[in-house]
Amino acid sequence: MAQPADASRPVLLVVDDDPQVLAVISRFGAGEGFEVVLCQGGTEALEQVRARRADLVLVDLRMPDVGGLDVISRVRDVDPHCHIILMSGHATIDTAVEAVKRGAIDCLAKPLDFDRLRQAFDAAREEAERRRGLLAVEGDVARQLEFCGMIGRAPAMQDLFALIRRLAPHVRTALVSGETGTGKELVARALHDVGPRRDRRFVAINCSAVVESLFESELFGHVRGAFTGAADTKAGLFEAANGGTLFLDEVGELPPAVQAKLLRVIETGEVQRVGSLEPRRVDVRIVAATNRNLAAEVSAGRFRSDLYYRLNVIPIALPALRERREDIPYLTAAFVREFDEKFGKRVTGLTPAAEQLLVSAHWPGNVRELRNVLERACMLAEGDFISERELSGSLWNAAPGSLGGGAPAVQRPDVDRERIVAALDQAGGNKAVAARLVGLSRRAFYRRLEQFGLADRISREERTDAEEEA
Repeated sequence: MAQPADASRPVLLVVDDDPQVLAVISRFGAGEGFEVVLCQGGTEALEQVRARRADLVLVDLRMPDVGGLDVISRVRDVDPHCHIILMSGHATIDTAVEAVKRGAIDCLAKPLDFDRLRQAFDAAREEAERRRGLLAVEGDVARQLEFCGMIGRAPAMQDLFALIRRLAPHVRTALVSGETGTGKELVARALHDVGPRRDRRFVAINCSAVVESLFESELFGHVRGAFTGAADTKAGLFEAANGGTLFLDEVGELPPAVQAKLLRVIETGEVQRVGSLEPRRVDVRIVAATNRNLAAEVSAGRFRSDLYYRLNVIPIALPALRERREDIPYLTAAFVREFDEKFGKRVTGLTPAAEQLLVSAHWPGNVRELRNVLERACMLAEGDFISERELSGSLWNAAPGSLGGGAPAVQRPDVDRERIVAALDQAGGNKAVAARLVGLSRRAFYRRLEQFGLADRISREERTDAEEEA
C-alpha cells in the first residue's frame, strides 16, 4: 500500500482502520512530497516502524487490534525523534493530554483540519532534513577521523594514532595487544606505512594457523633436503620481509623452540635456514600481536620471559569496542557507506532501534564483528534504512530483550576465552547450552575450556559423555 521508496522524500506512516481516511491522507501526503505508507491497524504499524524509519506518524485513536495510545508509546520507544499525531473523532481533553504524555506532538479531531495538518507536515519535513543532514555529517566525520584504515574519535584511539606517528620513524620491535577483532594488524600496517619502510614489503603470518613442525621453515626458510618433503630451497618470511616489516599475529602461539630462535634473530639480525650452516643478514622491523596476556603466559612458563621483554620494548594496547562506544556511530557510517557502494544499494543509515541495538551490544568480536554484522545487514536491507530485522540474525550478544527474545545466531568457531566465559554465564553454567551459543560441539567446547585454564569446570561424567558423543 506504499508508494515506491524514495530516499529523498520524508516518510509518512498513516494508521487507521478506515480505508476512506487512508485514501484521503495518502493523496494529501503525496501532494506534500511524502512517501506514504498505509497501515490498517496498530499491529501492522508497529511492524512497519521497526522495519523502517518514519518521519511522521498519523495514528487513529480507536482501532480493533492495538489502540492509538499504545501505538504512540511503542513508536516512541523505537524512535524517540519521530513526530506522532493522534487522530480521533471521539477525543477528549484527557485523551489529548494522555497522548502528549506518551509522546504525541499534537491531537487532531476528525474530520481533519488540513491547514493544521500541512503545518505538521512542514515541521516533520524540516526535522527529516535535519536528521538526514546529521547522517551525512556522521559519514563526513568518519572520513576525517580515519587514520590508516582505523576510525576513532574516542580519546584512547586519538592517543593511539598519536603514538603510532611518534613511533613509526624509529621503532624496531613492538608488541600490540588487544582482544580479537580490535585491529591489531591495522596498527602494524600503520607503523609500516607511516614509517621509512613504507616502500618495502609488509609480510604477515598468523602463528596460530601454522603447523608446529613447519614453523622454523616458514619463518627462517630451509635448504633442499633439510627434511622429508623439502624438494627445493626456500627463503623464509624474515628474508621475504628484508628491509620491511614482519607482522607476527598471535605470537603467543609460537612453540618454545621457535621462541628461542626468534629471540636470536632479533638480537643478532641473522637468520639460519633449516639445514644450512650459513647465517644470512636481515633488516626487519618486527611487530608482534597477541590477544593473550603474555605476562601471565610468562609466569605460567608458556612463553619465554627474555623474548617477551625483547618484544615488549614498545607496548601498544588496543581498547575493546565496548570501551569506546562513542565510536560506533562513525564506524557504522563508514561500514554502511562501504557496503552500500559494494552491493549497489542506497542505504542511508540505521533506524533508531537498530542504532540503539548496536550501541548496547557487548561486541566480543569488536570492530571485526561490527563490520561483519553490518555487511550482512546491508546485503539484506530492502529499504533506505537498516532495521533490527536485518541485525537480529547475526547479533546474538545484544542487551537482554533487545531482539524481542529471538534465538541467538550460531557463532564462528574461533572463539576466545572471554566469549567462552560469557557463554557459560549466559547459560547458567550449562556447558551443553554454552557450546551451542558459541557454535561448538561439546567436545570442542571442553577442549577450549582446557586451553583457557577452565578445565576445573568439566566433571568426569561430562567429559565421558562428550567423548561418547564424538
